[in-house]
Amino acid sequence: MHNSSHRGAVLISGASSGIGYSSALMLQQRGYRVFAGARRDEDLQRLRALGLEAVALDLCDSAQIHAAAEQVLDATGGCLYGLFNNAGYGQPGAVEDLSRAALREQFETNLFGTMELTCALLPAMRARGRGRIIQNSSVLGFAAMPYRGAYNASKFALEGITDTLRLELRGSGIYVSLIEPGPIRSRFRENSLAAFQRHIEPAGSAHEAAYERVLARLASRTNNNRFALDADAVGRCLIQALEATRPKIRYRVTTPTKAIAVLKRLLPARALDRLLGDVKE
Repeated sequence: MHNSSHRGAVLISGASSGIGYSSALMLQQRGYRVFAGARRDEDLQRLRALGLEAVALDLCDSAQIHAAAEQVLDATGGCLYGLFNNAGYGQPGAVEDLSRAALREQFETNLFGTMELTCALLPAMRARGRGRIIQNSSVLGFAAMPYRGAYNASKFALEGITDTLRLELRGSGIYVSLIEPGPIRSRFRENSLAAFQRHIEPAGSAHEAAYERVLARLASRTNNNRFALDADAVGRCLIQALEATRPKIRYRVTTPTKAIAVLKRLLPARALDRLLGDVKE
């Protein structure tokens, strides 16, 4: 084991940029042994150069998921303490314009790959009687917003299966937490723009006019949301979820997420619809 790894080993998926990248560096500074998952060779090399243990990990590829799990368990002698399921992207588009292929792709990464990786690593955590699984969800994991249907669906599903997993792991020594970020400054928009261009045909859609606004927002280099936080805000919650004696079930990050969580409990559904139907960010 590395001498810098007195806090244990953690695997982070989607560590090439944004929340995953920032979290990997924060944990490394705190003395964790960090395995950083990414898809592209150049990203893996960049992560290695920073002293992280880079792992080739594409959540759409089952063989690679199992190879990555094996690589991490071999390297740690089966002693993986934490898994941060961060990899994911958002497929924009009105529900009626989403093809089956677009929905399937969204779920392959955000749900199926995430859970396949989790289940590949769980037996080792069970054998040790301790571990932490942290799922990066979203405010869109409990609040629906227009033109986010595919992402909403994948994150609602992630929340549901995570709640079930938590119930099933009671008494095992393995704790499961959800992090629910709102607007975070990252490359999320660039990836969403690419997904939009891959699967949505605006011309002739009933939502053509709205798509102009969606595209303008996604193409904007700056996140103009005054509530947007840096990715480190998620990393701070991740550290709590890894280190607290009894970690929270849900960590809500950013003011909008916290506000919407309260409003969802207090407001009638139609009033919440009016509010969320007008959310631009």
